[in-house]
Amino acid sequence: MFEFPITEPVLLFAIAMIIFFIFPYFMKLLRIPGLIGPILAGVIIGPNGLGVLERTQTIELLGTVGLLFIIFIAGLEMDLDGFKKYRNRSIVYGLLSFWIPLILGTLVSLMLGYNLAASVLIGSILGSHTLLGYPIASRLGIGKNKAVTTAVGGSLLTDTFALLILAVITGAAAGQLDIYFGVKLTISIIIFVAVIFLGTPFISRWFFRNVTTEGPVEFTYVMVLLFTAGSLAVVAGLQPIIGAFLVGLALNRFIFEQGALMNRIRFTANAIFIPFFLLSVGMLMDLRVLVSNPKAWVLTGLIVLGLLIGKYSAALLTSKLYGYSKEENLVIFGLTTPQAAATLAATLVGFNVGLLDQVTVNGVIIMILITCIIGPYIVEKYGRKLALLEEQQPMKSNEAPERILIPVANPQTMSGLLDLAFVIRQTRSVDNPLYALSVVQRDMWSAEAEVAKAEKMLSAAVTYASGADVPLRVTTRVDRNVAIGINRAIAEERITTLVAGWNGERSGPQRIFGGVIDQVLDQTNISVLITKLGHKLNTTKRIVLVIPSGMDHKSGYWDALKKVKVIASNLGATIQCYVLKDFPDTYKAHMKEIKPNPPTIVEWVQDWVTLYEQKLQTLQKDDIVIVLSARKGTVGWHPQLERIPKRLASMNPESFIIFYPAEGQSDLRGSRGTEVPREVLFPNDYD
Repeated sequence: MFEFPITEPVLLFAIAMIIFFIFPYFMKLLRIPGLIGPILAGVIIGPNGLGVLERTQTIELLGTVGLLFIIFIAGLEMDLDGFKKYRNRSIVYGLLSFWIPLILGTLVSLMLGYNLAASVLIGSILGSHTLLGYPIASRLGIGKNKAVTTAVGGSLLTDTFALLILAVITGAAAGQLDIYFGVKLTISIIIFVAVIFLGTPFISRWFFRNVTTEGPVEFTYVMVLLFTAGSLAVVAGLQPIIGAFLVGLALNRFIFEQGALMNRIRFTANAIFIPFFLLSVGMLMDLRVLVSNPKAWVLTGLIVLGLLIGKYSAALLTSKLYGYSKEENLVIFGLTTPQAAATLAATLVGFNVGLLDQVTVNGVIIMILITCIIGPYIVEKYGRKLALLEEQQPMKSNEAPERILIPVANPQTMSGLLDLAFVIRQTRSVDNPLYALSVVQRDMWSAEAEVAKAEKMLSAAVTYASGADVPLRVTTRVDRNVAIGINRAIAEERITTLVAGWNGERSGPQRIFGGVIDQVLDQTNISVLITKLGHKLNTTKRIVLVIPSGMDHKSGYWDALKKVKVIASNLGATIQCYVLKDFPDTYKAHMKEIKPNPPTIVEWVQDWVTLYEQKLQTLQKDDIVIVLSARKGTVGWHPQLERIPKRLASMNPESFIIFYPAEGQSDLRGSRGTEVPREVLFPNDYD
């Protein structure tokens, strides 16, 4: 027989896993967010419930790691370009979301007989919040919505203010509040922020560019940065969650959303550590206090009421000020209602220094339970409505689900091609797999050994894609002509986009890339991205986009422009657009019309010579050049488009994509089926 509370490690962990498996299912039946399940389980089986488990140091440790993961992922997934664009909104909301509850909480506490220091501390506790509902927003696909970005950005201010007030009040309680204390705290914070935002990108760029990495190595590196940043925050006099959030922001551009590394981080957090955090929060609850001490009822009721009024008022004022919808308003309110991280830290510290009594601690913990139920429920309910509203936007004809094919021929370039496919894969195509193809150029009666080799390479591609949680369908074909094998796969699988690699060398007398690629281009009309990557995608700082004259008249132009912007947005890169011999204002308008909206500069270039000798000579090693090209005989074609791949291959850096937009009949024929005059098709000079 086992004695309660259970302390045997294996049994303790087994019970926790059973809880994480069963309780979310029960919550789903009750139409309550699954995140609430472990919290309620903690209340029931914790030391203040049935006493099955104690809130041991092991559970506290795992719970703290889960809390850091929540904040860290919020930083990783934050739309930095959107945050820059809406940073004023985040600042306004952060100030409102902190100071309104602070004032209400301070007044309520003074009415209940607390002294000024304790009242301000309680008020600051109400001003903070924990992004407990953010995993729900991320799962619903609204993580980059402007309202969610506003709430996440504002949380940095609220938690920072709350923890700074905690440091000041506890310093005053200990008799340490003087000029030296303030100067020391300020200097340590400045040094800490500088180390995170300057050191992390520098080290990470070197690591991802120079260290031969596999999945576990990359994941371990990220964990080192996460917990080092949390430790440095403690040294600086802050809470670890501030370090976790800041290092998440610093790594944001290195870990793209659809990549294998991001999937490993999410999986580890959501499967183990975040549920332990929720379980540990539930174990703090002692519902018996409400029965034994009537003051706890009054205190709990007033602080919960003050919190809800304060947070809703801040969300409503911000929504009215910036024109957010009802759903966006309530999602902001739901995200910033839960209390856990900074709340627990401030409450326990206040109790330890004698500012708060046991009744206050229990009242705050019950408030945590209530808000941790209300907040995720609101995010789930109205976030789902917000996601549906975003999906109900009119769909253009070229927005049908896309199918991406990656011909795999070289194991060394396979991961880079798959990463690019992950990046350009659209949300609307999330249910469609990627397609990996290997064509064996042999007679079918003597191809057994080569087929086995191709299948081995494709199995490695499946493993790589599964790490990113992206479905991959593989096909091996035997054909005397590789290009014909690729084109047959395109037709049979109804492929819309081809992502192919190129080594920078022409094979034979063919005019552009070599026999296979040139034949595929000549025989297909789908989007084709011919890629040569000299560095890892996640170290990219800038996309240099080259748009020759007449490209805006191609039927696939808009889809190509959208793909380029998706690549830039997912990589956290800016776009430097060079428009040759055309009107730049037209392309500026096009850039603004298409979402997403990464920082973009559009510049006019007078000719190809200027492009080669001036613009492309300023490339940095972390740039990717994307050239919108055209097949010969179509609108926008120019002889230089056949020469530029070789020119780029000889330059430094060697990372570029030659992007052939999808062709339509309108590109080759006039409205009545007559050929378009040559001077219209080829308006540029041939020098």
